[in-house]
Amino acid sequence: MTSAAHTFLVRHGEVLNPHGVVYADLAGYPLSDRGRSQVTEAASHLPPRSRIVTSPLQRAVETAGIIAVGLDATMEVDQALTEWRFASRWAGHRWEALDNAFPGELDAYLDHPDRLPFGDESLDALAERVVGAIVRHRDAADGPLVIVSHQDPIQAGRLSLTGRPLTDLHQDKPAHASIVTLEGKGATRWVERDLWSPATGDPFPPI
Repeated sequence: MTSAAHTFLVRHGEVLNPHGVVYADLAGYPLSDRGRSQVTEAASHLPPRSRIVTSPLQRAVETAGIIAVGLDATMEVDQALTEWRFASRWAGHRWEALDNAFPGELDAYLDHPDRLPFGDESLDALAERVVGAIVRHRDAADGPLVIVSHQDPIQAGRLSLTGRPLTDLHQDKPAHASIVTLEGKGATRWVERDLWSPATGDPFPPI
């Protein structure tokens, strides 16, 4: 697990979101107490001297900061690891009200996320963006690499790098503070070595 060739895709911890809002790329959504505990547990499953690169959103930066302290490492921010821009159209709306505000869109996202006629970024474009960032940072890292991002970006990158179809977006998605361990480099097909999740539950919706 501590091989220098390994890349660890880490989803941020649970977010403080008492009203069940789609936070997407909104500011002001820090980790919950349980989220911080999840991330602390995750850090104990990551190797020291890792290079840590994170999404710029608050919940990801906070997650990366906890990991950096646990690993005695530094971190950097990469805008390319931000949330799927498609979700920005729902930002600020409660999950339970999405069907009224955007009729049919949630069902479309769940049924065929690769064919969404709305939103600012397609699933293909998301995968290309995230894979490009992962490969770029992998090429620049001499040792283990930790990428901190969000559920759909991590899943899109994971599927693309390992040769799975993007239509699998909603299959075995990483829970809060989960770690997907990949081995690979460049444009060749990567291998998934492990999927670890914290002991605490994950009751929230997919974004």
